[in-house]
Amino acid sequence: MKKIISIILIALVTLSLCVGCTQKDENTIIVGASATPHAEILETVKPILEEQGYKLEIKVYDDYILPNTATEDGDLDANYFQHTPYLESFNTENGTHLTGIIAVHYEPYGIYAGTSTTLKDIPDGAAVAVPNDPTNEARALQLLADNGLITLKEGVGLAATKNDIVDNPKNLDIKEMEAAIIPGCLDSVAVAVINGNYAISAGLKVADALAVEDKNSAAAQTYANILALKEGNQDLPAIKALKEALLSDTVKEFIQTKYEGAVVAIF
Repeated sequence: MKKIISIILIALVTLSLCVGCTQKDENTIIVGASATPHAEILETVKPILEEQGYKLEIKVYDDYILPNTATEDGDLDANYFQHTPYLESFNTENGTHLTGIIAVHYEPYGIYAGTSTTLKDIPDGAAVAVPNDPTNEARALQLLADNGLITLKEGVGLAATKNDIVDNPKNLDIKEMEAAIIPGCLDSVAVAVINGNYAISAGLKVADALAVEDKNSAAAQTYANILALKEGNQDLPAIKALKEALLSDTVKEFIQTKYEGAVVAIF
């Protein structure tokens, strides 16, 4: 019996030591991110952080739930994949305590040529494709309004729907479509408003769009992708170092060169 107790005590001590060995080094920063462009952008800050004595570990996720729960639980120091409206909704629905501390980039919506090659050439009554989900449709309508194609009800902002169009001088036929299929329908509409990700996937260049969201627009500011972490950790030295690195000229230049307008630095 004494031998069994000794074995159990040794096992418990060994387990305790192993747990202690797995504690994260305070100079290691673990950040969860989507593969593109977030993890790619984070890779560029590794050398900056190394100069300050920090090691950046990037964990890539292909969903929008696990990075937030892992940040809440402390398995991640921060995450970089989402915009503020999504984060706020996640906190409300899940009782988490996450906050965004900096906006890094946005992925602009663009108006792309279909059967019309310029905005001025769009004929009366022409079809214009926009995404059919509420958030993305509102962004699309605002972009059309910003370029004088329609006028929206004053103050409607990013809650706009087709019902909020108060002036449509060209009698445009606004076609609400699944965002992912819009790039394949360009030959059947005059122009289409397309999300940057879907544009890239379809081989379209944001630089060739007839118009894109401005970085100072309400949509760009609202839907900018943020560095998020658990409330109360904002002033940790490692987080401050990560924040400064992400807002560096190195990151801005990388974004401009790598993505050619499909991803735009917001800072």
